[in-house]
Parts: sequence; structure tokens; C-alpha cells
Amino acid sequence: MMKQQTRNTISEVKAYSRMSNLCAKRECCVFDIETKLRRYDLDKEAIERIIKQLIKEKFIDELRFTRSFIHDKVRFNKWGKVKIEFALRQKRIPENIVAEVLCDYSDEELNDSLQPLIEAKWKTIKGNSDYEKQNKLIRFALGRGFEMKHILDSMKKLK
Repeated sequence: MMKQQTRNTISEVKAYSRMSNLCAKRECCVFDIETKLRRYDLDKEAIERIIKQLIKEKFIDELRFTRSFIHDKVRFNKWGKVKIEFALRQKRIPENIVAEVLCDYSDEELNDSLQPLIEAKWKTIKGNSDYEKQNKLIRFALGRGFEMKHILDSMKKLK
């Protein structure tokens, strides 16, 4: 049986060009670019060369990516600290970079969206008892990545 030639095979130069265009349009981390480059059936050395060149030319900057990522997730997605840290861990961002950027945010900034989220969700939750509704609310807020102590504080303000 013959191995079929995949359509995703492209030259290293073309792959670099595509990735530099992508990085020019939006912030990317090394993991994102590496994942995309693997689809082009490039060998490990070629992928490493492309990534090193992108970093050298400042197309990729993990610190800049992390700042942008956290800002967007707090502001637009209304995520909590736990979910943000988890997502950045999945993208293999070094812990020291995540910690450094999170230090720029106060607890209030990271939890600003929690109270309005909880108040809006409380109105839509259906349950047989207040206890059941509170459990659903807690699960919802935990799923958004907020810490239990902040969730409980916000729930106290509901009453």
C-alpha cells in the first residue's frame, strides 16, 4: 500500500511566511504556532528554526501574549483567575510569566465581573429549593474559574 502524499506539505519558507502573517494579525504563543506548523508535516528541526526566527523578530512574545490573553479573558469572557491559569497552562506558558502578569491585576479586577454574573444567573436558575439553586450557582461560577471564597462572598450580597 502506497503512502498518500498529504496536501498540507509546504516549504519551510512558506510556513514561516504564513506564521509571520498570522502573528502580525493577532497575538500567538509558541504552542499555538507549533501546533499549526505540525499540520504542515514539517520536521522538528524546521519547526524549531521557524519558531526561533519568529521569536527573534518579535512576532512571538510569550509575555505580550499572556498580557493580551488575560486582559481579553477578564474583560470580554468574564473568566476568573483559576480558568485563566488553566487555559494558559494548556498553552504551555511558563508559570513564572503567568504569575508575573497576574501580579499586575488586583483581586478586585479579576473578580469584577463575578457579582453581575451571579446576579444575572440567579434570575435564570431553576430549582426545587434555594439550596439546589445555590448549588447550581456555585457550580456555574466555579466553571467560570472563580475561587470559592469570592463566589460565597458574592452570594452573600444577593440576599
